[in-house]
Amino acid sequence: MTFNSWINCPQPNPQANLRLFCFPYAGGSSMIFRTWPNSLPRNVEVCAVEYPGRGRQMKSAPIARLETLVKAIAPSLIPYLDKPFAFFGHSMGALVSFELTRLLRLEYNFKPFHLFISARRAPQIPATKPPIHVLPDAELLEELRTLNGTPKAVLENPELMQIFLPVLRADFAVLETYTHTPQQPLDCPITIFGGWQDKEVSHEALQAWREQAMSTFSLQMFDGDHFFIHSNQNSLLKLISQELGVRS
Repeated sequence: MTFNSWINCPQPNPQANLRLFCFPYAGGSSMIFRTWPNSLPRNVEVCAVEYPGRGRQMKSAPIARLETLVKAIAPSLIPYLDKPFAFFGHSMGALVSFELTRLLRLEYNFKPFHLFISARRAPQIPATKPPIHVLPDAELLEELRTLNGTPKAVLENPELMQIFLPVLRADFAVLETYTHTPQQPLDCPITIFGGWQDKEVSHEALQAWREQAMSTFSLQMFDGDHFFIHSNQNSLLKLISQELGVRS
């Protein structure tokens, strides 16, 4: 397959009969998923999505609106949809993968055989916190410290933050300017993952995804905060493997 700056497959696997597309959280890159192929079934090819402004898309300007981002991702994904595929998205990535699933259904008549949604409230639930993407740099940095997702070494490095802040600001704008449009529920199985100690996303807000599911729906909780994707990675990948194994 020709080089595609949107898709990064850490361990290309032409023999795979399934593809798992992974969507990072705000400020994250495709590198989050680089070790995932080691813990998933051999027949699964992990394809991590790279948002503009980081990684292999470092030279592209970050996108600050969800609709624009999803419309940009879709055409790059199409050449990879010649095999059954699933989506996994964490936090911002969960919302991106959900809206991308709806766009693929509407415009391309494709659907994932499974949608894994992680650490994100259901899309129909409005935000309760004031937006942070509009804050001055110093206040935005303070918010990032409390969210606990940006490494301390990055936060304390002015050169790195000069590169990183516009990306984070765009990512938070993607989330904070999003408005949900009701559509028919999705007819693929949906598995929701959450962290018991996640102060950002409540159990009820995860449970509310049931409204978006026409097919099988399940909710799995892990020990950990908003970033249980790292602290409890083994348990998470075990559950994903079980679901993917059912399909293979």
